[in-house]
Amino acid sequence: MREEQVFNLLPGSLQTLIEGERLRLSEIQEIRLRAGKPLLLLCRGEERMPGERGGKFHTVTKEEVGEVLKRASHHSLYAFEEEMRQGFITVSGGHRVGMAGQAIIEGGKIRNLRYISSVNIRMAHEVMGCADSIFPYISYHQEVLHTLLISPPGCGKTTMLRDIVRQVSDGNRYVKPRTVGVVDERSEIAGCYLGVPQNNLGIRTDVLDACPKAEGMLMMIRSMRPEVLAADEIGQVEDVQAIAYAMHCGCRMIATAHGDSMEDINKKPVLSELIREKRFGRYVVLQKRGNVKHIFDREGRKLYDAG
Repeated sequence: MREEQVFNLLPGSLQTLIEGERLRLSEIQEIRLRAGKPLLLLCRGEERMPGERGGKFHTVTKEEVGEVLKRASHHSLYAFEEEMRQGFITVSGGHRVGMAGQAIIEGGKIRNLRYISSVNIRMAHEVMGCADSIFPYISYHQEVLHTLLISPPGCGKTTMLRDIVRQVSDGNRYVKPRTVGVVDERSEIAGCYLGVPQNNLGIRTDVLDACPKAEGMLMMIRSMRPEVLAADEIGQVEDVQAIAYAMHCGCRMIATAHGDSMEDINKKPVLSELIREKRFGRYVVLQKRGNVKHIFDREGRKLYDAG
């Protein structure tokens, strides 16, 4: 199991503690370690503190944090210096080990981290078919429409984006198979490990990993000629400019953005520009655990309402 790969990053003391909770590893979304603080788990959207029922909380030690980092980096953090500049390491299985500590600054930019005291292990979960229900809304005449997925953090937009990419790449009853280019700035969509995607993105998908979105979209268009482009968490001015260019080149765009609703997105200057210009044909608003709340067309008309 992919989840066992993450479990093996933990020292034996923490493995035993989590095993005592009698959880299925597939239910765990995050494992948070903070030196001097209790161990915390995020399970199906709810926070759990191992040992809470018995009143015996385990205080995470600096040594345990250090052991996780050693295992994640194969005892060589130096080899992962480039990734650490972004605050995380991607490990086998596509899981991500985020970290916080003291930033080392050179030339006004972060070069590395040291004195790491906090670690957040984010489990990579694939939910095959989670996008099935929205394909009748985001496709037309066997082509996928420009689509923006909207949700607060942790509500499944990246998981759904991943499944849309897979299905567009392989083709389904609603869309023809298409060549897809994924610009994976944070290594969350494909979960690349040593350059190889750990998540199933379909047979016609190319991934540009750990590359800034705007620059990556332009590079992908020039180098791989995708028919569909996918990017996670857009929101900068340069992202909007790159999206406009990609659409002008004939690429269909699938993207995500942070937001609670269409009203919330309209309050954000950069994203509201996309809505005013009617760049996207569909807006899919997600709620907790990846459930679809609303779907709107480019005119703002509501096509689906979960009630």
